[in-house]
Amino acid sequence: MQIYHVVLLVLALLLILLAVRMPVALALGLSGGIGLVLLRGFDYGTNTLASVPFTSSASFTLTIIPMFILMGMFAVRANVAVNVFTVANHFVRRAPGGLGVATVMACAGFSAVSGSSIGTAATMSKLAVGQMRRSGFPASLATGIVAIAGTLGVMIPPSTFLVLYAVLSSQSVARVLAAGIIPGLLAAAGYIAYIMIVGQRMIRRELARTSGGTGDLSAAVEDAQAELRARTGGGTSIASLPWRGLVHVAILFLIVMGGMYSGVFTSTEGAAVGALAGLVILVVENRREGLAHIYRAFRDSLLDTAQTTSMVFFIVIGSGILSAFLVTAGVTNTVTEWVTGLPMPPMLTMALLLICLVPLGMFLESMSILILSVPILVPIATELGFDTIWLGIMIVKLIEIGMVTPPVGIITFVIAGTADVRSETVFRGVLPLVVMDLLTTTVLFLFPQITLFLPSLVRT
Repeated sequence: MQIYHVVLLVLALLLILLAVRMPVALALGLSGGIGLVLLRGFDYGTNTLASVPFTSSASFTLTIIPMFILMGMFAVRANVAVNVFTVANHFVRRAPGGLGVATVMACAGFSAVSGSSIGTAATMSKLAVGQMRRSGFPASLATGIVAIAGTLGVMIPPSTFLVLYAVLSSQSVARVLAAGIIPGLLAAAGYIAYIMIVGQRMIRRELARTSGGTGDLSAAVEDAQAELRARTGGGTSIASLPWRGLVHVAILFLIVMGGMYSGVFTSTEGAAVGALAGLVILVVENRREGLAHIYRAFRDSLLDTAQTTSMVFFIVIGSGILSAFLVTAGVTNTVTEWVTGLPMPPMLTMALLLICLVPLGMFLESMSILILSVPILVPIATELGFDTIWLGIMIVKLIEIGMVTPPVGIITFVIAGTADVRSETVFRGVLPLVVMDLLTTTVLFLFPQITLFLPSLVRT
């Protein structure tokens, strides 16, 4: 059997396994293992399968991942998201679409300590969707805002996706994490602009429809604000706001990113100290509930961290097996030589390659896209003269878009489940916001210096 026949067979097998919803890690490992056997024989394939799980996961840098996940789990159970949302809402409540703006701001702040898009989206969905609906937001707009803002968790550090990209591409974790800050804030600004300009008109139309043309926007907002204050314990004065939420976000962010910027911590040390600080915050926030409650929160955080970390490392091992097959088959070198030999300007070539990630995101799971694309795109970008840190942000940015686009759009299904609405409703609300994301991505593509400014300041 010719090599290209084997490659096509393995890729077809991988797509079929993913289509029948086999776990991503098993699909990657099984297709890669079969490819190795077909290429080099049974002995070579089994030897590789015996060694790759160790070599692909025995990286000291990967210890960052469970530490960041643990820090996020502690932050969830310390009610950081609730406190940040309450503060943000107080200051923007009278702005057009104030609750939606507060939701985006809270998602951005919570992403800075959780590192998880799904966790951010699920938490904010329970907290914000109902409040927005009572303020007159259409169901599609309310759920779409939470879905798109939840994607900030894969961009704003700490981010498991960015850490994985840094490991897969042999880049500095600190610099890759720093590169995600400005793009994440730009995306949040785009969402806020849409809510204040377009969303406000949608809210007024919804109130007019539900009240027979006599809807009072200010009255609806005040009613929702009163219910939110009662639910979160926030008062009407600035002094009564739960400022400790912002303080906790600032502490965790400064420990992780400030330590890496200043050179006090390495990225691994910063993640470990951040997790320890998250534990202290958990204890402080829950001290009035008693030791039993603190113990349960601590235990649940450890269990959730172990579950998520196991999933991530399982995928890393599966991707290592598939990558070993791609290297053995010479796929990466062949693709690099072919792409760099195309009679097109480098910018156009890279743009076309990155655009291909969007339709992939409509059908494949996000982490599998990252793992499949990095071994192919990084050598091409290096050969064409592009910065690989910038490339990582572009890949993750497009993966963000894939997380909310149909038919897969995993975050949209999380929102649909937690908010008890149809997934079609969430997709309808999120698609206009995806357009804003594409505009932001275009700006980042055309002006790489925006992404690379902060990484240039990081000491490694």
